[in-house]
Amino acid sequence: MNNADPGEPGSELAVADAWLADGRAVALASVVRTWGSSPRPVGSHLLIAAGGEFQGSVSGGCIEGAVIEEAQAVLGTGLPRSVSYGVDDQLAWSVGLSCGGRVEVLVERLDPARATFRELVAATAAREAVASVTRLDDGRQALVGADGQSGEFTLDAATLASVRRLLRTGQSEVLEDAAAPLFVRSYLPSPRLLLVGAVHIAQALAPMAALAGFAVTVVDPRRAFATAARFPGVALDHRWPREALAAHGLDAGTAVVTLAHDPKIDDPALLAALPSRAFYVGALGSRKTHAQRVARLTEAGVGEALPRLRAPIGLDLGGRAPAEIAVAILAEILQLRYHGAAP
Repeated sequence: MNNADPGEPGSELAVADAWLADGRAVALASVVRTWGSSPRPVGSHLLIAAGGEFQGSVSGGCIEGAVIEEAQAVLGTGLPRSVSYGVDDQLAWSVGLSCGGRVEVLVERLDPARATFRELVAATAAREAVASVTRLDDGRQALVGADGQSGEFTLDAATLASVRRLLRTGQSEVLEDAAAPLFVRSYLPSPRLLLVGAVHIAQALAPMAALAGFAVTVVDPRRAFATAARFPGVALDHRWPREALAAHGLDAGTAVVTLAHDPKIDDPALLAALPSRAFYVGALGSRKTHAQRVARLTEAGVGEALPRLRAPIGLDLGGRAPAEIAVAILAEILQLRYHGAAP
């Protein structure tokens, strides 16, 4: 079993780094396999310090006590170990499951000087997509990111392709068909959506995207448009798009959508987003409007990046109302996030 959403990416790693900087001994427990119902998905982390302080969860409370005891032993020996636990029906019911199951947990002591750990902490802090690959027989690790692989062993081409497939969708699982069982834990930056233009479609799209797990910011210098009354509970940025997007940063976990239908607002945002690492860049407008936009952006020097601009924006679902267009836009963003370019 695998799961694409084991928790906020890298959050326990940041805490671990802080604990280690204070001179504390720290162990990391990770769910590597599950059978039947399991309270927490593969990839879930539990961080344990010497003495028993912990953060995170590997079972929703069913087996945390036993894992913490194992972690104290691992902190003493420094040797990683894999342990399996059964979650019986009564315990499963107490955390909201209809039946029990089994879970396998890898417990390892974190070494603040270990190169793979330092690289992993740096990558997640920088909101980069990265996968840690742990050999379960000896605990050696490799990392796979956008720039290739590094670490304590080298993955062959077939295994590297499998890891990249998991990383693209944020999944974590054990690769059983490798030379030795490999636990792949993917860390994708939590998704963000920058909506440029506080228009009717943005009013529908912002709450939809928030429900889908995106941190949403509406960017529009027109304060009469970008108001808390029109966008309750949504972050608003009244700077001009070029300044706003530079301040927010455009990484691999960010989608940019321009909706203002005004070149003075949309074009600067597209000029910033198209050469960036943002995984999705889309612009509202008809085919005629888009042709004019392409001419302006080409003249402005981003012609080579134009093929990745999604315009007319959204999947062709047939809807025309603002909320229907918002659904089509969000559907295209999710498609590109998890499956690459639309067919």
